[in-house]
Amino acid sequence: MTGLVIRNTGSHYTVLTSEGARVDCRVKGNFRLKGIRSTNPVAVGDSVTFTVADGPVSSEASEGWITAIDERRNYIIRKASNLSKQSHILASNVDQCLLLITVNYPETSTTFIDRFLATAEAYRIPVHIVINKMDRYDEDERRIADMLATLYEGLGYPCHLITCQPSATSFQSAELPESLLPVLEGKTTLLSGNSGVGKSTLLNLLVPGCHQRTAEISDAHNKGMHTTTFSEMFPLPVGENSWLIDTPGIKGFGTFDMERGEISHYFRELFRFSSECRYANCTHTHEPGCAVLKALDDHLIASSRYQSYLSMLGDEDEGKYR
Repeated sequence: MTGLVIRNTGSHYTVLTSEGARVDCRVKGNFRLKGIRSTNPVAVGDSVTFTVADGPVSSEASEGWITAIDERRNYIIRKASNLSKQSHILASNVDQCLLLITVNYPETSTTFIDRFLATAEAYRIPVHIVINKMDRYDEDERRIADMLATLYEGLGYPCHLITCQPSATSFQSAELPESLLPVLEGKTTLLSGNSGVGKSTLLNLLVPGCHQRTAEISDAHNKGMHTTTFSEMFPLPVGENSWLIDTPGIKGFGTFDMERGEISHYFRELFRFSSECRYANCTHTHEPGCAVLKALDDHLIASSRYQSYLSMLGDEDEGKYR
């Protein structure tokens, strides 16, 4: 039997069959994906083959074992938080990503944004950037939000500035971001971002009845607190084949399995200027005749983007904090 993995709790997987049945499945201990050292061999969005021990699937009480995974179109992957030599797959077979960020409450760093974008670029996955909590910002913070939108839209990443910031117990006052609805129609979309930026609140608005738990950010440290503890895929009421994948909030985004020489390819503006470099193997750090460094000096490349690039070049250091 075959189905779609729509929920991953770490040890159990909910598989949705074409007939609409949901089967609680596990993975055999020796089951591993070839060539990928991952903390989660099966990810939300995977198409899988499974067997059911007690015969045909007759109800949601059925239990099964996943025996094979279909070839993936793509996936979003990051370095595992505690196991630097292993990866963690956020989701697979996605059409696009919504990266939810905040200027403050908590602050999303441009390094995090750029690392996420570069990883998505590596797998040719389009990204929409959603800047949340616009109603909470003062004049300076709104100016920063506008600057971020100008920067990333100039690179070809659509940006949406929204208000989606209710209290911890109610989201009745939040505004449904209707500008996002056409973007989501007919696509499988991964929703990601730091803890506390409002992913669960946005999901509650887009998928009425899913009842994802929300929480206020920590007042002491202005950082988000985890409320989603596993990945899950929800059907969206905006048309057929429309899904939103909710993932746990992440603090850092360590890149995985990227060669130093290819990292600049995943920064659109660096890649564009690199064709004019004197040396084909230019690292864009010190070489004479480097067109990227000249563009940086001429303010044609944002300093924050270049610093993110340098940060990713240093990812070979296994002890580096993420």
